[in-house]
Amino acid sequence: MRTAFFHDERCFWHGGGNYALTLPVGGFVQPGGGLPENPETKRRLVNLLRVSGLMAEIDAGSGAEASREDLLRVHPVSYLDAFKAASDAGGGELGLRTPFGPGGYEIAALSAGLTKAATFAVLEGRARNAYALSRPPGHHCLPDWPNGFCLMNNIAVAIRAAQAAGLARRFAVVDWDVHHGNGTEAVFLDDPEVLTISLHQEWNYPLDTGSARVRGVEGSNINIPLPPGTGEESYLEAWDRIVAPALARHRPEAIIIACGFDASAMDPLGRMLLRAESFRRLTRRAMHAAETLCHDRLILTHEGGYSEVHVPFCGHAVLEELSGSTIRVPDPLGDTIGARQPTMRWIDETSRYLADLAREFAL
Repeated sequence: MRTAFFHDERCFWHGGGNYALTLPVGGFVQPGGGLPENPETKRRLVNLLRVSGLMAEIDAGSGAEASREDLLRVHPVSYLDAFKAASDAGGGELGLRTPFGPGGYEIAALSAGLTKAATFAVLEGRARNAYALSRPPGHHCLPDWPNGFCLMNNIAVAIRAAQAAGLARRFAVVDWDVHHGNGTEAVFLDDPEVLTISLHQEWNYPLDTGSARVRGVEGSNINIPLPPGTGEESYLEAWDRIVAPALARHRPEAIIIACGFDASAMDPLGRMLLRAESFRRLTRRAMHAAETLCHDRLILTHEGGYSEVHVPFCGHAVLEELSGSTIRVPDPLGDTIGARQPTMRWIDETSRYLADLAREFAL
């Protein structure tokens, strides 16, 4: 079996709204630039996979839109109806920083459908592992309120669909997007069968979520807020010291990674110091956990990441590792980011903080 890769050009056509970075245009905010969540980071990843030859080594395809039944397992009918009506009327914005144009509802359902397709491909034994290049992203979307570029909760829709189909019950979601996965946390906070873990920059976005004190039912939620400037070694230590033991304790039937690349040192919306090799090494750890705990059942779905230049190299490194390919595309920014890593004094301080968190979580 090979790595499956799900993507669709229609997802790259999602858009709408008049923004400059994350600010609505108007008053003293001059038009220009648009939202950082734009199609080019994803389209350029697809292009790089084709140019490098890696696309020929993986099973690439699309998927169907998530059905109304799929969506209703996560989102209430009132939200879906309001979203569909606004979409049919030409677009709009229902939450915070979630603009969409005509057909936005269908594109968001397709994005959730790609994550569902990747999940089912792995659980049904048709793929070794899988990556869904979903857009719009999903991990900030609450059941009844979209925010942070997220219009439907792609991972939650996929998990609930898999549970309904009898493919698996116990899941673990590890979110290494630089922003807290508040939507996924909210959906599963009272569900002990789904462990949610979020590694994120502390108080980045949202400003009022992501505290390590939020534990969920039976400790089924783990937040690892990291200080701005955290580098590769501390991310890997956070995995080894907290994520890996938590996964082993939960014993999931499948692991889903909310794969954001906005912890890249080049990202405009994060202040972390990761490079392509960092994401490769995190992926290697995720693969080891899946091999040890759940028969290699590993799914990654794309979340944030807003550097058009750097995201493709980070994503390519992840897919190199997932597929076991010998193709290598060097990170042109890797040496520069490597030279900017924190000093040992900073790493040691973060290590003490992570040790304290691990004790709090009884890991």
